Amino acid sequence: MKKDKKTIFITGGGTGGHIYPAVAIYNSLKNEDFNLYYIGNKKKLEFDICKKEGFNFLSTNVSAMPRKIGLSFILWLFNTFFASLKALIYFIKYKPCVVFATGGYVSAPTLICANVLKVPYMLHDCDAYPGIVSRAFARNATKISTAFESAKLHLKNNNIEFNGNPIRESFSKKTKIDARFEMNISQNDFVLLVMGGSQGAKSINEATLKLINEYKDKKDFRIILQTGAKNYQECIDKIESIPPNTIIKPYFDDMTLPLIACDLVISRAGSLSISEICASNSPSILVPYPFAAKDHQRLNARKLEEIGASIYLEDSDCTFENLKCIIDDLLLNSEKLNAMKKCAQENARLNATLNIKNQLLEVIKK
Repeated sequence: MKKDKKTIFITGGGTGGHIYPAVAIYNSLKNEDFNLYYIGNKKKLEFDICKKEGFNFLSTNVSAMPRKIGLSFILWLFNTFFASLKALIYFIKYKPCVVFATGGYVSAPTLICANVLKVPYMLHDCDAYPGIVSRAFARNATKISTAFESAKLHLKNNNIEFNGNPIRESFSKKTKIDARFEMNISQNDFVLLVMGGSQGAKSINEATLKLINEYKDKKDFRIILQTGAKNYQECIDKIESIPPNTIIKPYFDDMTLPLIACDLVISRAGSLSISEICASNSPSILVPYPFAAKDHQRLNARKLEEIGASIYLEDSDCTFENLKCIIDDLLLNSEKLNAMKKCAQENARLNATLNIKNQLLEVIKK
């Protein structure tokens, strides 16, 4: 840490939807004159991502809040208390001038300390219905950024900006031709990308394995399946052999290439996934995770369906038969596919990262 520089704490974690926006902002500030630290849980996904990015990482051993009152809830209170003490040590040692938080339970101890020590903080919420951490800490936030216009209605703060989600710069720098060349995919192929978010999605994976078998001999047709790390081996075990027109991976460190390369996406409806789908101008079939907190994935998916960029499909309806019917219909209806693509493109927020960074810098100046 250089003593002549101001320090910024960036926090958020648990899932990719909270982590990657924080990572995008961290990277956008690298060339500014600050000491940067990412506060997360070293046992969670954010640690692996930050390690690969070469970030300064500070760990707090915080866990998700139980849904029911009981012994587990009491233990969680103790856990959160000690995690907040750990965060307090970081505040005393590094003296941040501001905190930027993207939500998730991982960010709670840092925001508790920011409130206690009167350190200004900016929140970014990723979903159509804000998460519990964003709602709990909204009132005292110096500024709030949202990925959805509708989120403003649920946050008690007068200084809220609708920015969209901060995403990787590569979305505005690569073309479909570039992406397909790098992935060794023909420019003439129709490419179907299937992804269940950072954790994977069992229902989507199972239906996709049948689609792979169905389309294995289809000319000029490619399938890319991201299974999620914990589901990868199970998927490989269920398929006799991977056809030449299919790519199966547990996880893509950078979803930019497959998203830009594809013609249609089947995905969960996490906010970041939706932002990146729109940034890549991709039509989509969204299958929201039915047990997401406050049903936020259904709200996200419905919003994208309303604007005409997506087809909404319940998890219980995510079967091989239903997906095949939708895909075959779109393959025969290029006009509909192009209309969905145009709607996605019109709702992309490619300047979100820059706008949020500038707003955070304004918070620091004030």
